[in-house]
Amino acid sequence: MKTFHCNRCSHLVFYENVRCERCEALLGYVPELAEISAFEDAGEGRWRSLHPRGEGALFRQCHNYAVENVCNWMIPADSPDTLCRACQLTRTIPNLGAPDNRLYWYRLEMAKRRLLYTLAALGLDVPSRKDDPEYGLAFEFLEDGGDGERVMTGHDNGLITLNIAEAEDAYREKVRSAMGEPYRTLLGHFRHETGHYYFSQLVENDPRWLEPYRKLFGDERADYGEALTAYYRDGAPKDWQGSYISAYATMHPWEDWAETWAHYLLIVDVLDTSTSYGLALLPDDPSEPTLTDRTPVEDASFENLMKRWFPLTYALNSLNRSLGMPDGYPFTLASPVVDKLRFVHRVIAAAGDKTQPREAAKPAGNAGTGQTPLKTEQAGALQAEAVQPVAQPAPLSAPQPAAQPVMSQEPVQTPVMETAAPPAPPLQPGPAAAKPAPAKRAARRR
Repeated sequence: MKTFHCNRCSHLVFYENVRCERCEALLGYVPELAEISAFEDAGEGRWRSLHPRGEGALFRQCHNYAVENVCNWMIPADSPDTLCRACQLTRTIPNLGAPDNRLYWYRLEMAKRRLLYTLAALGLDVPSRKDDPEYGLAFEFLEDGGDGERVMTGHDNGLITLNIAEAEDAYREKVRSAMGEPYRTLLGHFRHETGHYYFSQLVENDPRWLEPYRKLFGDERADYGEALTAYYRDGAPKDWQGSYISAYATMHPWEDWAETWAHYLLIVDVLDTSTSYGLALLPDDPSEPTLTDRTPVEDASFENLMKRWFPLTYALNSLNRSLGMPDGYPFTLASPVVDKLRFVHRVIAAAGDKTQPREAAKPAGNAGTGQTPLKTEQAGALQAEAVQPVAQPAPLSAPQPAAQPVMSQEPVQTPVMETAAPPAPPLQPGPAAAKPAPAKRAARRR
C-alpha cells in the first residue's frame, strides 16, 4: 500500500487513521480518488475535501465511521447511500452486546478494507450483492454458538463467512500453532477466501484459463469432501514444499489456487508499500541481494515483481531476527510455485485490463476506483523460465506470536464526530448461535 499524507499539514498518515496526529484534521479514505484526504467541516454533516484532486468536493462520513467507529471511508455528499462501498459488502455483523465483539468487528473491517484497496489497485471488480444480486460479493462475521456449534470460515457462491474469533490474537495464534502453520492473519483469511470467489468469476467458466489452470493446479472436479477428509486424516505429503505454497494447498486444487492467490496479493501489497516508501537495498558486498527498482507494481511484469521480491524478503527476515522476532516471510518459493504465481498474475492482469474483452467473465457492477490496473503480459509468459529464488536464512525453530503494531486505532464506544450522521439502513447483528450456509467448497479451517 502506498504512503499517504495529510493535505493540511503534509504529515505522514496511515490508511487506518481518522485524525492527523499533528494538525488534528479529520481524515477519510475517498475510494473515487484512491487516497486518504484531509477534510474541513462544511456544516450539516458534510465535509469538504482538502485533497488537490478532490477540488473541494463535499463528502459525508460512512455511518460506520461517524457512529460505529469501525470505518474511515467517505461517501459523496449527494449520494443516497449511508454506508460506504466497503461496509455495504458486510451482510452480517457480530452481536455488539457481547464483550469485545465491537473490537473484533473493527479489526475485521480494517482487514477487509486493506484487501479492497489491493483488489482495486489490480483493477479487479468488486460488485456488492446490491450491484449484482447473482454474482456479487458479501461477508458475514459470525461467532460460535453457545451450544457447541462452530462457525467455519469459508466461501459459498460469493458469500464469505469469517469466524470473529480469528480477530482475537491469542485465539488465532493458538490455532496457527495447532495447525502447524507458519503464518495466519486476518488479512490472509480475506485474501484466501476471495481467491475462491475470483476463481468462479475469472477461471471456472473461461476456456482461456481453465485448461492451463488444471495443468498447473490439478482437476478441480475432484471430490472436495473426500479430499478434505483425506487431508485431515493423512496430512500433506512430506515433499509438499517442492510444489505448493503451503501444506493446506495440497488438500484440493481449489485450495491450491486460493492459497496461491492469497500469496500473490501479499507479494503485490508488500512490494507496493516498499516502493512507496522508496526502500532500496545497497549492500557493500556486491554479491548480496540488491534492490533499486521502483517500478509501480501495477506497471510491473511478473518477472520484475519476483526479481524484487526475493531481496526484499531476505532483508525483511534479517530485520525481524534482529528484533528477536520470527521471520516475517517464512516461505520458500519452489519453481512450480512460481509458475502458479505467474498464472495468477496473468489472470489478474487480463481481468484488470478494461481494454480487452472478457467474453466468458461474469458481469460485475462496481464502478472504477481511479487506480491503474495491472500491466498485461504476453500470452507466452506462462511457459517462461521460472525465476530462481534467492536463498533465505534458515527458518527459526520456535515461531512466536506476532507482535502488536506500533500504531493502532482501536474503536471506542462513542462516535468520532459529534455531528449526527444520516440514518443508516439497519445492519443485522449476528445472533450468538448463527452459522453460515453450507459452503459449496466446504469450509477452510476451524
